[in-house]
Amino acid sequence: MAGPGAAALARALLAWALLALPPALPQPRGSPTVKAKEARFNTTYTDWVDASLLNIYAFNHSVQRNRTEGVRVSVNVLSDHKDLPVLFVVRQKEAVVSFQVPLILRGLYQRKYAYQEVSRTLCQPRTKAEVETQHFYVDVSTLSLNASYQLRVTHVENFVLRTNERFSFNATAAQPQYFKYEFPKGVDSVIVKVTSAMAFPCSVISIQDILCPVYDLDNNVAFIGMYQTMTKKAAITVQKKDFPSNSFYVVVVVKTEDEACGGPLPYYPLSRDASPDEPVDQHNRQKMLEVMVSPTITSEAYVRSMLFCLAIFLSFYILTLLISCWESCRQQKRKGLLAAMDSPSLDTASLLGHARSIPTSFLGHATYKSYGYGSFGNGSSSSAEGTMDSMGSAEVPYSYVGQEQFKRRTPSAPMRPLSIAMGERSLENVAGRPRVDSLSSVEEDDYDTLADIDYDKNVIRTKQYLCVADLARKDKRVLRKKYQIYFWNIATIAVFYALPVVQLVITYQTVVNVTGNQDICYYNFLCAHPLGNLSAFNNILSNLGYVLLGLLFLLIILQREINYNRALMRNDAHALECGIPKHFGLFYAMGTALMMEGLLSACYHVCPNYTNFQFDTSFMYMIAGLCMLKLYQKRHPDINASAYSAYACLALVIFFSVIGVVFGKGNTAFWIVFSIIHIVATLLLSTQLYYMGRWKLDSGILRRILHVLYTDCVRQCSGPMYVDRMVLLVMGNIVNWSLAAYGLIVRPNDFASYLLAIGICNLLLYFAFYIIMKLRSGERIKLIPLLCIISTSVVWGFALFFFFQGLSTWQKTPAESREHNRDCILLDFFDDHDIWHFLSSIAMFGSFLVLLTLDDDLDCVQRDKIYVF
Repeated sequence: MAGPGAAALARALLAWALLALPPALPQPRGSPTVKAKEARFNTTYTDWVDASLLNIYAFNHSVQRNRTEGVRVSVNVLSDHKDLPVLFVVRQKEAVVSFQVPLILRGLYQRKYAYQEVSRTLCQPRTKAEVETQHFYVDVSTLSLNASYQLRVTHVENFVLRTNERFSFNATAAQPQYFKYEFPKGVDSVIVKVTSAMAFPCSVISIQDILCPVYDLDNNVAFIGMYQTMTKKAAITVQKKDFPSNSFYVVVVVKTEDEACGGPLPYYPLSRDASPDEPVDQHNRQKMLEVMVSPTITSEAYVRSMLFCLAIFLSFYILTLLISCWESCRQQKRKGLLAAMDSPSLDTASLLGHARSIPTSFLGHATYKSYGYGSFGNGSSSSAEGTMDSMGSAEVPYSYVGQEQFKRRTPSAPMRPLSIAMGERSLENVAGRPRVDSLSSVEEDDYDTLADIDYDKNVIRTKQYLCVADLARKDKRVLRKKYQIYFWNIATIAVFYALPVVQLVITYQTVVNVTGNQDICYYNFLCAHPLGNLSAFNNILSNLGYVLLGLLFLLIILQREINYNRALMRNDAHALECGIPKHFGLFYAMGTALMMEGLLSACYHVCPNYTNFQFDTSFMYMIAGLCMLKLYQKRHPDINASAYSAYACLALVIFFSVIGVVFGKGNTAFWIVFSIIHIVATLLLSTQLYYMGRWKLDSGILRRILHVLYTDCVRQCSGPMYVDRMVLLVMGNIVNWSLAAYGLIVRPNDFASYLLAIGICNLLLYFAFYIIMKLRSGERIKLIPLLCIISTSVVWGFALFFFFQGLSTWQKTPAESREHNRDCILLDFFDDHDIWHFLSSIAMFGSFLVLLTLDDDLDCVQRDKIYVF
């Protein structure tokens, strides 16, 4: 039995509990008065409501199963009670819609905007009966003392959109609009186009399924369906398979602010007495729009377009096969004629440079006389056999007839017909040696580390006049391994680059499909044809040309290499000692780069945007760099850049491309630093090319520069030793300095294209110089490379025309980018950018063929008769 202490403790706890209870809430004086009334459509009701009054308006209307009519509720609160708004609740059969007036919508930085006039379209419940009378109620209540308002309920005219018919309407942030569209029979896909003559206010276009409620306010329109922001144009392709009801809503919402569409933020006034959270009245923020729904292309158009694409590029395979057969037949006839002449001294005479030995009609090129430079003296420290393997030129002392570079010269002593000054070895022995590459390890550095060889390089490469034999002295096995590294490196880069790219763009496409946010990707929405999960299949298909033509170029190079190796096995004198040295590693790298450009461009167009632009440009930089290296390698095989240094420089270019796009827009400091780096890099490369790599960048460089300036400009005014090289480098520096100044002054927004333009301009400049010097040197261009040059130039012109059409740009907001969208122009499937893909792939392939065949006229010319420039 509990004692008195326990009882006292219980009483204390009870008292504490009673004190801890919250005070009782005051009871309302009385229940609010409910005022219900029957209401009619198209009638404006002006009424009032307070905290003790609840107004209920009862509406009814007939609904037919085969006919859909929209119902719209419009209210306008006449009283100014921002703290105590009027609440409107619309109760329907399957949905409830509620909103307050003033309607408060939030913008950027949680800014508040108030709207006194609000209109909402009611969701239409489905009916199974042929005709059904449906009821809905509008409840009006408030906590303010007295609030007057106006209420009007109307039917929406043209609530159901018709195919290929335009419909105009107005919308505001508080008065959104949406309409219904039903797929006609036989139509599986449509495109919804919305246009407006005015860019602002910014709006949002949404495609939603026939469900209640409909999300038609700025703060919830992105919850379901597909949507995109809009200024003047918007287009969304809708597929029937995504909507089980075979119908959908087109929702148009005007945003509270224009920042999402690239417009300025409005002035947000704050008075001294006003609270920072006080909403701003935007008054009449209205936009006039026009909508039209049209069927898209059929599945037959997809098949037709794919077959068209394949036919274009497979025709190049057929054309290449025909040309190859024709060339093979011509070679067979030529061999037969040469065999019929029964002249064993033909190859020897050609090797020695006697133009009269082989008729021009057989060789297919102009006659070549002996030139007054290009052979190195008898003091060469290299072995006789190693020198003959690498150059195969006669060491006969020559005397110059004049000092101009391109004057013909005569040998100072008569040539011995079947022997060469080096070691008194006959030409037959040179041609008869086995030329199969050894499997032993041969490294380029084995020859470069010897002091005497290094001294010999200084002598050879600093001569005033050079021939290809002077720069083709290294063992062919060494150079073959050196240039094969280009191919293996780019193949490795391609694998490691492409795998994460493919994974990333698949993720992008998945995000677009799941969220419905079509502002993520910058398509040409007026010509974006989906296939499966891909939103713009046509932009991906058009990249097929890069892959197919790149593969074709690799096959052509493979055939050429096989023929060349067979000629070496036959000890063919022309293959051994004549023409431009054949190195195929860079060609393989170029073909691989072209294929990767197609693959990565296709990946980029899966979802083109600001974050993956480098996928489309990285291998463009590589192609431009590899073409310049190949052009330089033709006449400088021994001193061309290694694969490691070349790819390191290209990686640096891509790095600057990313930095420029991310940080370069409007950044003066970046442009100053980049222009300085551009100019310094141009000067260093110019020095490297002018001195053929025989210079050093060390602490004494400034002293040597001052010494050269003093001796050549002050002490005596003498011209440059290497005139042609100086002309090229001066022109190159003028172009690059001009481009650097342009970038610093104008600061273009598209830094990636600006950087690519620098590379292309330098490539074109060097190519033009090469052609001019080739013709000036007495060489000629054969028919096939001439046709390639002409046709490629024409195709490049048309390709650039379509490239500069600019159908979209990720440098602007998605809504502003869509202002550049245009309809398809080819087969109702391909747009201007797709045609750019077609033409540019053909032009790149043609450019590669030009580099491959440009010096075919020299295949029967001895290497010490071929100029270096």
